[in-house]
Amino acid sequence: MDRQVDRLEARRAAKEGQRAAGELRGQRARGTAEKLLTRTMSGAIYALVVLACLFIGPFTTTLLVAAMAWLCCSEFFRICRMGGRMPNEVMGLAAAAAFPIAAYFQGPAGLAIVLLVLLVCIACWYVATPRANIADVAVTVFGPVYTGFAFSAIPLIRLSDKGVHGGLLTFGVMGSLWANDAVAYLVGSRIGAHKLAPRISPKKSWEGFWAGLIGSAIVWVVLAFVAVPALNPLLAAFVGVVVGIVGVIGDLFESRIKRGAGVKDSGNLIPGHGGLLDRSDSLLFGAVAAYMILHFGGIL
Repeated sequence: MDRQVDRLEARRAAKEGQRAAGELRGQRARGTAEKLLTRTMSGAIYALVVLACLFIGPFTTTLLVAAMAWLCCSEFFRICRMGGRMPNEVMGLAAAAAFPIAAYFQGPAGLAIVLLVLLVCIACWYVATPRANIADVAVTVFGPVYTGFAFSAIPLIRLSDKGVHGGLLTFGVMGSLWANDAVAYLVGSRIGAHKLAPRISPKKSWEGFWAGLIGSAIVWVVLAFVAVPALNPLLAAFVGVVVGIVGVIGDLFESRIKRGAGVKDSGNLIPGHGGLLDRSDSLLFGAVAAYMILHFGGIL
């Protein structure tokens, strides 16, 4: 009996280093399960809030988007500060939230008004502030344009129909990008062998990229049959593919920004997902692409 106990104690002592580092099989399995549960729960809450605002109406959609734009711009400025830039956050954050609200009340003309006011205010700040340099001006202007201006495509799409169909169309934009990300991850993690951008996003693969485009196109084709009869299935598939491609570019762009500043996540607002900008990077570019195609395609 003593010999058996000694053997067990020796085996436990041999694994003490792995245990301290959290590398035992049971520890890894528990950690993976906890991360998956946290990611799933936070993602579900995020999706429910978004869906509720979308289907209540255009005004709640605009309020949600304005809040998202403000938070994403704040995270962008945080990354810029870590990279040595000093943006004017008061002006930038105000403009980020103002873009979607102006789009709701005045449409595209409202966006032009906010942009003009932002440029004039930033110019006055630059002239009156000797310590500010042109790089600070650039990131101050780019932050709200990157977030608030791009996000404004969502309320513009929602305003095309104030009923359920408008909510479905707007959800289609978001849903196709969610499907693109989910399908790309599932396929890429299983059979991904060719890296898409190994220096920027090592986990992305070409196999996942193509699979994600198919997932995005399927969502739009289903949307054409269910919610938007005027949307030709071929045009719907085209929208899905373009939105998927542009969404991936937006994802890689945000990853490149973070790598340039040496940060892993833009924030920690959404447990398991990082910051809101991490969750919305593909949506920023994808929503604008969807709006433009739907607008020039005569759907909006």
